[in-house]
Amino acid sequence: MSGLRTCCAVLSLSLAACTVGPNYHRPQVSAPPSYRGQPPGPSAQPSAASLGDEKWWEVFQDPVLRQLIRTALEQNYDVRIAATRVLQAQANLGIARSQQLPTLDAGAGYVGEKIPGFAFVAAELQGIFSWNIDFWGEYRRATEAARAGLLASEWNRKLVLSTVVANTASAYFALRELDLELEIAQRTLASRQQSLQLTQTLERGGAAGLLDVRQAEQLVETAAEAIPETERQISIQEDLISTLIGDNPHGIPRGLRIAEQSLPPEIPAGLPSQLLERRPDIRQAEAQLIAANAEIGLARAQFFPSLPLTGAGGLESTHLANLFTGAANAWSFTAQVTQPVFTGGRLRANLRLAQAQEQQALLSYRQTIQQAFRQVSDALISYDKFRQFRLHQEKLATAAEGAAGLSEMRYRGGAASYLEVLTNETNYFAAELNLARALLNERLSLVQIYNALGGGWQA
Repeated sequence: MSGLRTCCAVLSLSLAACTVGPNYHRPQVSAPPSYRGQPPGPSAQPSAASLGDEKWWEVFQDPVLRQLIRTALEQNYDVRIAATRVLQAQANLGIARSQQLPTLDAGAGYVGEKIPGFAFVAAELQGIFSWNIDFWGEYRRATEAARAGLLASEWNRKLVLSTVVANTASAYFALRELDLELEIAQRTLASRQQSLQLTQTLERGGAAGLLDVRQAEQLVETAAEAIPETERQISIQEDLISTLIGDNPHGIPRGLRIAEQSLPPEIPAGLPSQLLERRPDIRQAEAQLIAANAEIGLARAQFFPSLPLTGAGGLESTHLANLFTGAANAWSFTAQVTQPVFTGGRLRANLRLAQAQEQQALLSYRQTIQQAFRQVSDALISYDKFRQFRLHQEKLATAAEGAAGLSEMRYRGGAASYLEVLTNETNYFAAELNLARALLNERLSLVQIYNALGGGWQA
């Protein structure tokens, strides 16, 4: 009865136990009222709607791109590795939580001993109970840290998902832009070859000089040399996409042309304060801060006494036949208090280490938020400026096309030299390529906005 009363008293004591160390409170963060470029003030508050809240299949309309992204989310190795880290964190949480509970072992044995003048033989069957009372919350803080670690690994998995979505979309848009560059080069080459044949005919008839032929050959070779380089880049881009979707290098199917890839008329950025809840990297950094805060409590708990309990109960008899009789009952119980006295400064150093790690996690959390605001601002500015650039480039390409056509007509009419044709054809070819790249940059900036706003991980 005395052992039972002791266990009840210890159990009551453990239920009233405290948890040392600081409890976590989310740090105050100074979020701007709007992103740079958006009108501030109460009269023009930004809408709560955000592009980052939309599903990736709503943002990207190309059916081929959608299928590539689905495949990447299923097969990409970074995604699969991140999933295994979540499983590891789940197991680590189970290990940490088990430390709060008592352990019970069962064993059976047969002991024999003989020395001069004494012989002893006994059979035993017993259960062994042990429990280190978590009076100061050491194990509860360890569980809290492990739970935050699990949360951080889950947000890391979502961060990987959003990154894979953004990388796959960006790689696909770059591939379609290269396809357009190849189309431009091939079309220009065919046109210039016809022009070269005409110039050669004029030269044989005495209506043009050899210099005109050589200049026409320059135009042909300028277009021709761009084709193999563009084809090389296309193959490399296909290999990149193959890796993103978890396959060996192979050809990639095509969907909409780069100019047909839809762009929203407006980009709803949402409220900057919402970014703290939506961005996976911010949520991961906060979970790491929670874990570091719990580690301080764990380090402080080690300064206080430990209260281990040990008990054993079972059957023991010198005769196996009497092992299960009432007289064979045996038990023991031990309770002790252990207080660290001298550890050579280890405990204080461990506490200082935990506090410094918590400060590092806090700074990383604030830095991640600051970088997120900057990335959104940069992406919004880039999208607007790339759009303006593309509009001007379209006009420039139209003007260059007209100048090239007029110079060709003037040359055939004898009113201009072939040098004028060479100059305007070169300008038109460059303007077409620059327009293709402007189309790409505008769409890449859309991907950057979507990723910066925390979109892409939503299932």
